[in-house]
Amino acid sequence: MIKRLIFTILGLTLYASPILANANTGYNYYLSNLKYVCGISSASFARRHTQDDWEAIYGAGRFKKELRRICPNAKIEARYVSDIYHFVYEYAKDSGKLPRY
Repeated sequence: MIKRLIFTILGLTLYASPILANANTGYNYYLSNLKYVCGISSASFARRHTQDDWEAIYGAGRFKKELRRICPNAKIEARYVSDIYHFVYEYAKDSGKLPRY
């Protein structure tokens, strides 16, 4: 019974990982991997669109294409795409927020 419970919890944890996407993780990924490649600040990157625009782009499956358009030389690891989306959504043009740096 306990073994089954452990496997169930482990399975749910792995299945729910996209739900756990985090704006802070996306922000840190941008700072450490994309900022110098893209040549723009994290705020300028996120403020390219409004929250509605980012949501529409992500929902239509064009988010990776848009990232490549903004930053053509970037190599973005697939596992961080959702985190980057949450970062740009959090700090979008109409959010009223600015990233720390």
